Amino acid sequence: MSSSLTRRACAAALLLASTLTPAVATAQPGDPGQGAGRAVQARLLGEKTVPHKLAHQDTTVGGLSGIDRNPCTGEYVFISDDRSYLQPARFYTARLDVDAKGVHAVDFTGTHSFRQPDGSVYPAPTLGDGKAVDPEEIRVDPRSCTYWWAQEGDRPKVAGPPVLQPSIQHASTTGGHLGQLRLPANYEITMEERGPRRNQAIEAITFDSKGKVVTSAIEGPLLQDGPEPDVNKGALVRVTQQNRDGRVLGQFAYPLEKIFAENDPDSPWGPDTGVPSILAFPDQPNRYLVLERTWVAGAGYKIRLFDATTRGATDVRETEALAGQAVTPMRKKLVADFDTLGLSAVDNTEGMTWGPDLPSGERLLILVSDDNFAQEAITQIVALGIR
Repeated sequence: MSSSLTRRACAAALLLASTLTPAVATAQPGDPGQGAGRAVQARLLGEKTVPHKLAHQDTTVGGLSGIDRNPCTGEYVFISDDRSYLQPARFYTARLDVDAKGVHAVDFTGTHSFRQPDGSVYPAPTLGDGKAVDPEEIRVDPRSCTYWWAQEGDRPKVAGPPVLQPSIQHASTTGGHLGQLRLPANYEITMEERGPRRNQAIEAITFDSKGKVVTSAIEGPLLQDGPEPDVNKGALVRVTQQNRDGRVLGQFAYPLEKIFAENDPDSPWGPDTGVPSILAFPDQPNRYLVLERTWVAGAGYKIRLFDATTRGATDVRETEALAGQAVTPMRKKLVADFDTLGLSAVDNTEGMTWGPDLPSGERLLILVSDDNFAQEAITQIVALGIR
């Protein structure tokens, strides 16, 4: 998410690292949007906090808004959402020591800048040349172990400045530009009342296990798809499946939860909610873990994890506007509400990936929070066992 959340951060979080008593969150009958199939459970294995503004190879570690595991090396890759303000837009590699007893160590092993097609690094937005990026998500290509990364783009507040379009780009393991995925037409930012809202474009991408299908989610509802969620109602956000050449295979409406609490009326900031990450289940087509992150002034963060499927959902790729339309959205079940897991703090969690399977038969899920480089926020690595 953008640095706006820095100003919205809740009370200072505890900056500590710990392994906690396991807790379990289970979907219950009557959960919103409940679908078919058995309930998925999430068990807290542990957590660790990365030191604030950790220095690594002449860069500042922070703003970690996406994570994935590289099966070729066993390491993890994190993307920073620094828009080249501190250092050029970049990613980090790291070794994580995680098992069923907790998160024991997070050791950063390298960093590389993303490169433009001409080989140069990305400039800061202050240059105003339309070449800046807003990095948010990173995935390892299952076929080549190269990287695909999403940048959210930027809708100017007023006409005049260049529009920074969202994109999904392909990069080498050292950040070199390898190409770009063609996106659906309705992902385009316009200066009209259609397309993604400001700061609510692509934050979430995932590959299927064979690398044939790229799935992306828009963070919030498109302008033509209806208003943002409030305390009385949720909203529909678009989830798109494409092949590696960019051909759209299907587009579906995901039901975003309503806002969980009233916003502090004295706050200059309104509530902020959306889908910052989506993760395909291995070898289970059309099934995903979907992360929902909400911030409310005076109430803090609400982080929820859902098990969702496109099976039976209406394909809306040809539907110009969802507002007022009768569509069948994706079904979903609650997997975990982070308030119930026993974490030291619930912060701005934005990225998630599968780790190696555990001896218990559970799948290891690793999540990371984006501190936006703010002193009052934390970079929190959380490990869950999923079964």
